[in-house]
Amino acid sequence: MLIRYKKSFEKIAMGLLSFMPEEKDVKKLIQTIKEYETNKEWHLYLWKESEDIIGAIGIRIDDQRLAVIQHISVNPSHRNSGIGKKMVEEIKQQLQPKFDICSDAKTESFIERCDA
Repeated sequence: MLIRYKKSFEKIAMGLLSFMPEEKDVKKLIQTIKEYETNKEWHLYLWKESEDIIGAIGIRIDDQRLAVIQHISVNPSHRNSGIGKKMVEEIKQQLQPKFDICSDAKTESFIERCDA
């Protein structure tokens, strides 16, 4: 199930986001987390199964109608089990029809595979 990010999940969220190639640099990763904490247009959600948080998905609201999926990451030990697709589906359920959902260049190929 998707849960909203909160400060107490900071280390878990940073660990999950660090699996994305463009977030490997610690300074960049800290900057990204700070943006999710302070920018009201950025929203980070975590995927929780049982007691474990195993995925993260981040969106950016570009205007009043567009939500861009800009981060998506799953713990490597849980990959290829449909977690990423479940996160995308849940985000769409929560945000549509109020927002049109799209991807950015980093998440585009994954989102296309989820929609196939």
